[in-house]
Amino acid sequence: MTHTTVDSDEAARLRNEVVDRLVADGAISSPEVEAVMRKVPRHAFAPEATLEKAYAPYAAVITKTDAHGVQLSSVSAPQIQAMMLEQARVRPGMRVLEIGSGGLNAAYLAELVGEAGDVVTVDIDSTVTDRARRLLDEHGYGRVRVVCVDAAEPLDDLGAFDLVMVTAGAWDIPPAWTERLTSGGRLVVPLRMRGLTRSVAFVRVGGHLESESAFVCGFVPMQGSTAHQEELLLVAGTPEIGLRFDDGLPADPSLLDNAVTTPRVELWTGVEVGRGELVDTLQMHLAITLPGFCVMTVDPDLDTGIVAPSNKSFSLAAVDGADFAYLTVRRTEDDKGVEYGVHALGPTASGFAKIVADHVRDWARDRRGGPNPVIRVHPAGTPDEQIPADRVIDKVHSRISLAWPPA
Repeated sequence: MTHTTVDSDEAARLRNEVVDRLVADGAISSPEVEAVMRKVPRHAFAPEATLEKAYAPYAAVITKTDAHGVQLSSVSAPQIQAMMLEQARVRPGMRVLEIGSGGLNAAYLAELVGEAGDVVTVDIDSTVTDRARRLLDEHGYGRVRVVCVDAAEPLDDLGAFDLVMVTAGAWDIPPAWTERLTSGGRLVVPLRMRGLTRSVAFVRVGGHLESESAFVCGFVPMQGSTAHQEELLLVAGTPEIGLRFDDGLPADPSLLDNAVTTPRVELWTGVEVGRGELVDTLQMHLAITLPGFCVMTVDPDLDTGIVAPSNKSFSLAAVDGADFAYLTVRRTEDDKGVEYGVHALGPTASGFAKIVADHVRDWARDRRGGPNPVIRVHPAGTPDEQIPADRVIDKVHSRISLAWPPA
């Protein structure tokens, strides 16, 4: 472990350098967020890291793991913090609740709300809140209130808030969060939907939440009563090929038992994307339209070549009865981008590959370059007829709807 105790001039240089880069990249767009990220010493809230690691623009600093090396707590990457602060639209005088403590983001929020505002940061882990309390006190943010609590439980004694910012990956939206929001208040949360995580900025509209923006992100998952584990289906009977389902396994997973014994079908879509082109809407399009949507991972140490995805750690996939398919890519002839293709295995793999390929082509025709779907959160039990949606995802406490805006 290396403590960041080198001279402050070097820290200031690195801090300004990363902020300059985030401004240039568009992650920072407001003078308020730019000012606080230049002012607050990020490295002071990440003493576990070297200065270089503390100020890496797109990397988090891990602050706690379990006995198996699973990440439990971290200081988010500067780019993620900037993105969420911009989504939050924090203004002086606001009351803000942060769920998931670390200290640094609470310091940013305290600067943004000013002396007239109020910041409360909570976490389920007392070692995390103790650390946050110590670091906030050491660096002049003693007025931030730090509470150890499971934030999914009722928070009546904390009052109402103009903003609730969640800094841990959430699978569900418990009533405690929406109940603490003022009318028109905002909830910014890394929300997992069908295995895809988006930082969503919601506004409370009457009895539901409605999204204003959603961006790709990744976060340490929520602990406590709202923790949720994906279900893993091992296709070949070993950990070589895993299909991860966020909302329950297929009705009869055993149908896939012999899929890997069939020849692999390969079908190219003709859909090409350039380097750096955002394809987050493709991910959401497939998640919405494919009933058996999942994410495929391949263990590189066990890989026998049964499947050949372009990304072994994260491939968009789907299951239909005894068949499964996944997306892959190959370089275009001019080497300026990639073309999407589909690999499928199973007794009727050719037909299923065509179905998935047609969905990719539909995206290219109807959704490419357009807006993300509108995400709405309704209380569990809300009737279908009250939810405008292309897909509804039922959670324990909420019904999350996804609806594409009119073309």
